[in-house]
Amino acid sequence: MFYLDLFFQYTGQYLKTKFQYRANFFLSFVSDLMAQAVNLIFILLVFNHTSLIEGWNRDEIVFIYGFFLVPFALFVSFFNIWDFNDRYIVKGEFDRILTRPIHSLFQVVLEKMELESLLGAITGFIIMIYAGSNLGLSLTWYDPILFILMALGGMLVYAGIFIILASIGFWSDARTSIMPLMYNIGNYGRYPINIYHPIIRFVLTWVLPFAFVGVYPAAYFLRRSEWYLYSFFTPVMGLIVFIVAVCIWNIGVKKYRGAGN
Repeated sequence: MFYLDLFFQYTGQYLKTKFQYRANFFLSFVSDLMAQAVNLIFILLVFNHTSLIEGWNRDEIVFIYGFFLVPFALFVSFFNIWDFNDRYIVKGEFDRILTRPIHSLFQVVLEKMELESLLGAITGFIIMIYAGSNLGLSLTWYDPILFILMALGGMLVYAGIFIILASIGFWSDARTSIMPLMYNIGNYGRYPINIYHPIIRFVLTWVLPFAFVGVYPAAYFLRRSEWYLYSFFTPVMGLIVFIVAVCIWNIGVKKYRGAGN
């Protein structure tokens, strides 16, 4: 309850600061919307030249993209740690974090929140509704529950991978460009996994499991029964990756030597 109360206090302060600069808040939303629109337009342009890609039609791939946006928006909102190495390790702000009686990762997450990115989840819902109506999809009473579990699982996959990357800074205090590289690899998870080479499929499933962010959970709602096992494994995979990431983070904190002079 203490951590939950602290989260809401941070959230309240965050919203106060953001609404002091409403134009900047609005521009952030517009820029995110434009980026999502470009990706959607790319998918639509591809299907101007073909009707199917490895058995997936246009609306199915659009639906996968819409689903992908939901866990991705949650990840960006609550685990925005792109510049952890530069800000907290190189510039020494992690020393300040360690002086407080709260778990260090929780503090970093609170300080790096970008709640305006949650609007991306709304865009994802709209895209899914559009594609789902074209496909004539129907929902059962438990589908919303599964959707929440799978979206949270996808968020934890993303969060876990990037926490592991951030933890590298505890051993190496040099600036690294691996975060942008991993971000680009993560984008592969928003397309059907069977369009890739078997080696890439294996990597996206068991090494860097970005496929559990988009295509695998979305396949359940598309009634692709051949992918159901992976769909239902999404929350489990999310927990596994996240727990491993937190363990690596905790080990890294013990190895942290301080910023020095």
